[in-house]
Amino acid sequence: MNRMTVFVKKLTGTRLFLPLFCLVLVLLSNLIKTPTFFQVTIKNGVLYGYIIDVINRASDLVILAVGMTMVVAASGGTDISVGAVMSVAGAVCCYILAGGQQTVNEFQNPYLLGVAAAVLAGILCGCFNGYLVAKMKIQPMVATLILFTAGRGIAQLITRGQITYIRVESYKMLGASIPGIPVPTPVFVALLVVVLTYVLLKKTTLGLYVQTVGINSRASRLMGIKSTMIIFLSYAFCGLCAGVSGLVASSRIYSADANNIGLNLELDAILAVALGGNSLGGGKFSLLGSVIGAYTIQALSTTLYAMGVSPDQIPVYKAVVVVIIVALQSTELKKMAKKFQTGYKAGKKVA
Repeated sequence: MNRMTVFVKKLTGTRLFLPLFCLVLVLLSNLIKTPTFFQVTIKNGVLYGYIIDVINRASDLVILAVGMTMVVAASGGTDISVGAVMSVAGAVCCYILAGGQQTVNEFQNPYLLGVAAAVLAGILCGCFNGYLVAKMKIQPMVATLILFTAGRGIAQLITRGQITYIRVESYKMLGASIPGIPVPTPVFVALLVVVLTYVLLKKTTLGLYVQTVGINSRASRLMGIKSTMIIFLSYAFCGLCAGVSGLVASSRIYSADANNIGLNLELDAILAVALGGNSLGGGKFSLLGSVIGAYTIQALSTTLYAMGVSPDQIPVYKAVVVVIIVALQSTELKKMAKKFQTGYKAGKKVA
């Protein structure tokens, strides 16, 4: 019995327990209302099903959450411009591939050129935010509010206020699937981003530097760490992630829709970091926790759709569930529960 108690305490004490528990809870809730939620079928050589939809649709958010985790950990702030940066990246890519035309049936320029330009645009946006935060010492939310406001306008200028369509099958593969491979391509893109970032943070000192700067930037400078550069690179990396996510989102709809690509995803990315058990005040972080948080958000949205909840009502239900999940991870709630447990045991002994 003592061994079991020790095992349970160790299990519940791990950092990823609550994020994983919340994800499993959301998924299992479908067994009551939507028994077919976990059914997977193959149509035209591609996997289909609610659970596949969760994994697929969460890919954009997972990529954003990875970049947002770095920003939050290093600067103790958030980048609210990532959705708009996605739109800019998609617009740049489609504009180059379309050669300035509104609709094309074949690439006017090399595909890799469009992809490289989109990623570069994302990095430049991240560098702009990083310069304002790291060098100019502007509050992260205020600094990133500039691109949050102007980003979609920039995308509109690039596409001349119109939706640019790329009706080329090879362009759709990044957001759909590759012939002969049943798993949607965005899943592989998200996995690649997560693995490369995880290896970069664990196999180099960058992860330690980010945590150190996030905990105390002044102390880190005394230790010889260039905190300004670490924060700047974190925002540049977040811009890179937003650029990649924008490419995936644009490929899904084979077009550049400046008004809708990445719309409100910045809020979900911040929420994913919080649901993953990360402190929004900076410092120690869990990359895998943020990834789990992203899948939890998408699982919740897909679950509500599967239960027949109308799109207009989903934000309300989503907000209620999110508040409950965040409250479960609150340190204050844990302290209250511990005090209650101590008081209950004391009262029991007196009785």
